[in-house]
Formats: sequence, C-alpha cells, structure tokens
Amino acid sequence: MSKLNTTWISDWNPENEEYWKSKGQTVAKRNLIWSIVAEHIGFSVWLIWSIVATKLPQAGFHYTTDQLFQLVALPGLIGSLMRFPYTFAVTAFGGRNWTIFSATVLFIPTIALAYFVTQPDTPFWLMLVVAATAGLGGGNFASSMANISFFFPDRMKGWALGLNAAGGNIGVSSVQLLTPILMGVGLVNLYQATPGPGGTYLQNAGLMWLLPLIIAVVGAYLFMNNLTSARSTFKDQLAIVGRKHTWIMSYIYIGTFGSFIGYSAAFPLLIKTQFPAVTVAIAFLGPLLGSLSRPFGGLLADKVGGAIVTFWNFIAMGAATVGVMYFVEIKEFAGFLAMFLILFVTTGIGNGSTYRMIPSIFREQKLREAKGSGDAARTLAVNAARIESAAALGFIGAIGACGGYLIPRGFGASIAATGGPHLALEIYLAFYATCLALTWWFYLRKSFLSPSAEARV
Repeated sequence: MSKLNTTWISDWNPENEEYWKSKGQTVAKRNLIWSIVAEHIGFSVWLIWSIVATKLPQAGFHYTTDQLFQLVALPGLIGSLMRFPYTFAVTAFGGRNWTIFSATVLFIPTIALAYFVTQPDTPFWLMLVVAATAGLGGGNFASSMANISFFFPDRMKGWALGLNAAGGNIGVSSVQLLTPILMGVGLVNLYQATPGPGGTYLQNAGLMWLLPLIIAVVGAYLFMNNLTSARSTFKDQLAIVGRKHTWIMSYIYIGTFGSFIGYSAAFPLLIKTQFPAVTVAIAFLGPLLGSLSRPFGGLLADKVGGAIVTFWNFIAMGAATVGVMYFVEIKEFAGFLAMFLILFVTTGIGNGSTYRMIPSIFREQKLREAKGSGDAARTLAVNAARIESAAALGFIGAIGACGGYLIPRGFGASIAATGGPHLALEIYLAFYATCLALTWWFYLRKSFLSPSAEARV
C-alpha cells in the first residue's frame, strides 16, 4: 500500500517511470517547493551581516574596517562548519523533520541581532558571537540538497538540485535588497519608537524574517515528507571521507560556491570601502545574477558534461577577476561593477556544473568497481552511489562554504595591509588556476568523466 500522504514514505521509487508520472513527481515537486522556501530564508539569515555591518559605524558602533569584515566573515565560517552535521542529519532524522528543526533555530540569530544592534556599547567580541549565530542559516543548504537528491530520478538531478540551490542562493540577494529598505522605515519596531543612531532601524534586519520563518516551519510540517529509502547509518555515509574524489571536488567547489558566498558576503562592504559615494543597495545584483545562473550551469552540464562546463568556467572566472583588479585599481565603478557581475554569473554557472559532476563521479566509480559482476551487483552499486553522493553533496558543500569566511577575511586583511583589495584578488586568481588544473587532470585528461559517462546519470 502506498503511503504518499504520510509523514514517512516507504515505497519511494522515482526511477520507475510509471510510478514517477502517476505519484512521484507531485510529491517530489511539493517537497522541492518547501525545501526552497526554508533554504531561501536560511541563506538570507546567513548573509544578514553583509548589510548590517555597513550600517554599524553610522549607528554609533566604533569598529575598524577589518573588524567589520570579520563580522561579515564569521557567519561564513560557522555556516561551513554547521554543514557537516547537517549533511548527515537527513538520513538520521528525515528530511521533513530536519527542515522543521533547521528553520526553527533561525529565530536565535534573528532575535539576537534585533536586540544587540540597538546597543552601541556592545563590545566587539560579543557582537562577533551574535554574528556567529547567523551561521546556523548556512547549514540549511547541505541538508536541503542531500534531501532533495533522494526525491528525484537520476536523469533530473541536475535540474532539481540546480533549482533548489538557486532558490536558496537568491536569499542572498533578497536580504541585500530588502534589508536596506526596511532598515530605513519604522515598519516593524518592537524596541523603540524612534530610529536608532544614524536614523536607521537596524533591528528590522532581524525582525523582518520572523514571519517568513513561521511560514517555513508550518509549511514544512504540513507539506513535506521523510523517505525511509533515504535512511542510512552514519558509518555508511562516512565512507565518503575516504574517497579521493570527495576531496578533489571539495577543493574545486571552494572555487565556485566558495567564491559565490564569499563575494556575496564581502561585496556590500567592498563597495562601501572602495567607492564610498556609491550606495551599497546595488550590491544585491551580484548574488541575484549568480543565483539565477546556477540552474543554467546545471542544465548545461546535463547536456554537454559538468567537467567541460566547469573547466571553461574557471577560465572565465579568471578573466573576470583580472577585470575586477584593473577597474578597482583605477577606481572606475562602472567597469568594476560590470566585471564583478560577470564574476558572479560565472560562480553561479560553476556551482551548477560542479554539483552536477558529483553524483556522476560516484556512480561512475561504483559502476567501475562492479564491472563484470552481474546485474545484481550493478543495482547494488547504483544504490550505494546514490547514498554516498547525497552525503558527498552536503560534505563538499560544507568544505566549499568556507569561502564565505576566507574571501571577506582576505579582503579585510588586504585592505588593512595594503590599503586596497588587489592583493586578495591576486590570491583568488591563483587559486582559480589550480582549480582549472585539477578539473583538467582528474576529469578531462583521461576522460574519467566524459559526457557519455555523465549522460548515464
């Protein structure tokens, strides 16, 4: 008996086309929608400080430029660390259950921010602790991606994962677009009747997410499901740590997603420090373009191969980085913005293509191990690859997310040491060159991940 309307679904089989068309796709799409809602808010909370930090000086907080970049960077570090337990939580507790929990805990950073930004005498160390709690929002991505990977058939994973990721990533542009607007009005003001120092309602940056969080929690409770087929022991999933390709793809993913989240976090403050006359409100365009281009990267990878797309994308990222270095050096904002927007687009395309590579790599590896052992062994290999690739998606996402800390800290340190971001950009450019080399060496040179191999997934 089918149990598609219960909390736990016990007969999930998306690879069966009849099952998928008659029952599976409706359930999968419903879970995808509410996964996107929760993940979108998670990203928004994660990147709150990218905007709040730019407003603290005029609100009476006497922090240095490097300290402001630390407030922006620390949620990135905590978010990347949180992704490790979040990765394994879905198979331990269920995707629906964990979505409810992970959305509920986001009341902590939003309420804490709403209070402490109204207290200009807050010491820097305490404000760092408050900013660190925003990292809870960064963990959502790992559990969300691992969960959704179980709901869709292999042939649709690139599209589904790209859409899920893009819906979450757009949360970055949402927070950077809406927060400056709502901080300027007394729309929601529970703490004081007049604006704080500097004429802004900084507390609204946290309070504005309370109602959306309630909607996300209730929606996940009512409309999402857990899959019994997605249950796995921690030991089984931990096997990915010993896989060579887990670490190679983690490094490459720092270059794509790490760049996206790192540049997203640093972009508003970078604009404010390098082009003081320009409003930081324009910063939302970068994360928006990066988010929208991510599904395109996944779709392109579905058609021509993730490794090929990733290789050429790193070349484009390098060229855009050189452009940013040139225009920031001559202080021309129009060129700086254009090059940075191109850089954001390439991070999105790279995010989609690298994530498409992961299930392909694990499936190909398992099939090679089972070659010549018969159909039963092949079926077991495919199922094992599905479990491991789901864990790998979260694990690799966790490693990649450390770019959310490294890039803002790099900019802060560069500006403190040299007066500008040029040194940091040179280091990022060199890093992209190593990612390019790794992609070619492991996935194109010997055609380990050829388009034909990826097409089987």
